[in-house]
Parts: sequence; C-alpha cells; structure tokens
Amino acid sequence: MSSPILVTGASGFLAIHTIVQLLQQGYKVRGTIRSLSKEAEVRETISKYVQANHQLEILPADLEQDSGWDEAMRGVEYVLHIASPFPLFEPKHEDELIIPAVQGTQRVLRAAHKAKVKRVVQVSSNAAISSGHEGENKTFTEEDWTNLDKVGAYPKSKTFAERAAWDFINSAENTNRMELATINPPYILGPVPNKNFRTSVELVRTYMLGQVPGVGRIKMGIVDVRDVATAIILAMQTPEAAGNRFLCSGGTLWIREIAQILHKEYAKRGYKIPTIEFPSFLIRFIALFDKKISLVTSSLDWDYELSSEKAKRILKWQPRSNEEAILSMAESLIEQGFV
Repeated sequence: MSSPILVTGASGFLAIHTIVQLLQQGYKVRGTIRSLSKEAEVRETISKYVQANHQLEILPADLEQDSGWDEAMRGVEYVLHIASPFPLFEPKHEDELIIPAVQGTQRVLRAAHKAKVKRVVQVSSNAAISSGHEGENKTFTEEDWTNLDKVGAYPKSKTFAERAAWDFINSAENTNRMELATINPPYILGPVPNKNFRTSVELVRTYMLGQVPGVGRIKMGIVDVRDVATAIILAMQTPEAAGNRFLCSGGTLWIREIAQILHKEYAKRGYKIPTIEFPSFLIRFIALFDKKISLVTSSLDWDYELSSEKAKRILKWQPRSNEEAILSMAESLIEQGFV
C-alpha cells in the first residue's frame, strides 16, 4: 500500500508494538506524538524490532489541540486511533480524563472524515464493556456496555469516547460513510519496549518487587500487547470488521494465579513474589488507607469471563497464552531495569 497508515499516540506501549508490526508487514506508517522531542526515542525503540525508519514518518499532533491533525491525515486511508490517557490513580476530577478522551476522539474522527479516510480503528477497552457490572457472574461480550452509574473516571472516559465515535459514524455528519471498528482489550501485559514507565506495568512490577505481602481475590482479563496490535491491524485489513466492536482477551485469571506464574519462574532467581491470598474483608479495610487498593475493592470475589469468540471468528485472531503475556512483561521489566 502506497499511502501511510496513521497511528495516533505513537510513543505509547500499544502503539509502538502496532507500528512495529505494520512496518514488518511492509506498510508505510505515519505516527503522531504530542511533542517531537520524543521522536528520536520512538525511532530508537522501534529500530530494536525492525529496520524500517525510512518507512516511518512522525508528526506532532495533540488530542487536545486542533493543529496538526489535517496534516497528519493527508493522503491517509486508514487511521489507527490508539492515543488515550491511562492514569495510575483516580484524577481529582473525572473531567481531567473524560474531556481529553472524548474530544480527542471527536477531533480525530472529524479530521479523518475531512480527509476522506476509509476506516478508523479505535482502541477502546474492556473498561467500556464490563465495568460497573461487578458481582454479575456472567460471560461478557461486545453486546455489553459499562454501567456508568457505578464506575470511576477511567471506565467513563473509555465508554464516553467509544460512544462518541459510534455516534459520529452513525450521524448525518458522516457523509463519506467512513467506517469504524473498535478493539476492546482488558488489562494489557507483554513486553515493555523501552524505559518509559507505563501504567500497564504496575501490577507485575508491584509483585516482582514484593511490595505487597499478599494478593486479593480479584479476577482479571488479560491480553498480550502484541496480540492487541495484531487485532488492530486485522480490524483494519478485514472488510467484515467494519461496524463492529471486538473484545480481545487472552482469558481471565485470578490475581493469585498471576502471582503463582511469576513465583514459579522467578522465585529461583531471588524474587520474593507474594502468593498468599488475603481474605476480602481485610483488603477492604486496607483500602481505607491506600488509594491504589481502594480502586479495586469493588472487584473483590467477582467471577466472570470475557468472550473473544467474535474476534476469533471475524478477524481470525488467535492470542498467546496468559502465561506468555505475564512472563514476557516480567522479563522485559528486568531488562529495562524496572525491577
């Protein structure tokens, strides 16, 4: 394909892996970053995986600014909208997350439409599917949407941003009949490509460093970053993907199972990884004094599953094992000096 693929948020964890796979498949890529001060670092990181810098163009564009987007979209047929804020802590006010996520999505879609882009693939989240349904022991699918009455700022930001995207696509404003597909991954693990700290690493990093004495009875959907990147590209390439959401999960595990996988591999290398599962009443008590823990108390004892059947059927997507996703992140954290 002679026209470049536009990837927003090119310095991000998922975006870097997506750009690497696009370049490996022979595509030209145009990435956006908020400041060109990060360009050299992005290029250096990507060149560790693939020697194709001549196929990669990087332009400045900020989700909170109009400037730069028209130039970024010029001559582009496909946009992979990956950029979105992912904080470690709940913000002081939810609008700090929601407004940039929603307005950024609208800004990207309007610029794409103006440039007559054929299809946008937006990275949403499982946080726009299963959040707020704690206690509902069921298998979630793309038919489900987050219960906004029961969630914090991050699930709201992902849900409102995805809703805004579908609203635009289905509105009279979309005169070009631009297509949309969304990718909805749960917690993303897998190899960290450079020394930039990512919110995604916090769970594995915390256990590798033995910063907590035990774990709570919490189940998580997880997926390898490389598999999410593959799903994004498949959603761009597959004609039948248009108009669809795709829940892309490698499976669900209790946090104790994640800790046990790490313990089995790294205890012999001197890492003291906690595998004791604390009773939930104790976790709730500790959460009164610890902001990080208070974010997860609503998920205690919640047993559920995530179905990726649609992604496997339409996109022919096949994820790696949960074990590989966990251990490849842990190994990369050692390599990058995080643990």
